[in-house]
Amino acid sequence: MTAVNITADQVRELRELTGAGMLDCRKALVATGGDIKAAIEKLRMEGSAKAVKKAGRTAADGTVAIASGPDAMAIVELNCETDFVAKGVDFQQFAATAAAVALKERPATIGQLAAAKSGAQTLEEARQTMIAKIGENITLRRVEVIRSAGGPLAQYVHAGNRIGVIVALEKGDLELGKDIAMHVAAQRPQFLKAADVPAAVQDSERKVIEAQTAEQAAGKPADIVKKMVEGKLRKFLAEITLLGQAFVKDPDQTVEKTLASRGGAVARFVRFEVGEGIEKEGGDFAADVAAMIKPKH
Repeated sequence: MTAVNITADQVRELRELTGAGMLDCRKALVATGGDIKAAIEKLRMEGSAKAVKKAGRTAADGTVAIASGPDAMAIVELNCETDFVAKGVDFQQFAATAAAVALKERPATIGQLAAAKSGAQTLEEARQTMIAKIGENITLRRVEVIRSAGGPLAQYVHAGNRIGVIVALEKGDLELGKDIAMHVAAQRPQFLKAADVPAAVQDSERKVIEAQTAEQAAGKPADIVKKMVEGKLRKFLAEITLLGQAFVKDPDQTVEKTLASRGGAVARFVRFEVGEGIEKEGGDFAADVAAMIKPKH
């Protein structure tokens, strides 16, 4: 029998088409005489190419994992298709591993994280293996590494690992950091302070407010209308910024005043919620957090 010469390009092509491991791809090509289509079919029959069938399916469920160190914390979102898989031990362990690798390697992008190794495999190779094993599309969606800013690093993960938050304080104690992290989980601030809100976002909202106010304040003096517009814009900025929001545990004062009263300052925060932007219908996890930590009257 004549030996079949399998090239690296053939192996790479088959791997891209199927998501199977390099060794499995080479074996399949050798067994099929280098026939790509036949090799794909062989891998599918063996269960090694499930990724090719799953990759196009929406992975909107999943989990958030956080890894912490003395000078930084890393947060990762790992997605799958169903809540059943998201709660599985293997899936949760892979998310924890990805967060630990992120903390060690400090990747700037999700691609860099996927290429990083955990043991003998890269996280991308481990992901493909898990797809073949579990039978669902699984995606490493995003990663952030938050470094210490002089004060403590605090984290909050909501029950079910659906929402994760990291807060880096410039000053203040850990208890304050945890309170702020819980607030961020519940109230979804998009920016730290008003000065951080991009001009394009402010300009867009101003146009909407001006259009609404023009109709509501028809016949009123221009200076009055202008003050109404500015007031509504300030309210909008307060609603989307951490410092401007009413503190969830004490709605009578803002987060900014809470920080000042407790000798704290926030340098940065990050909030991940599973499936943001690709949500499936379901419960409002942020509302659950808010209900859990707001003071009862």
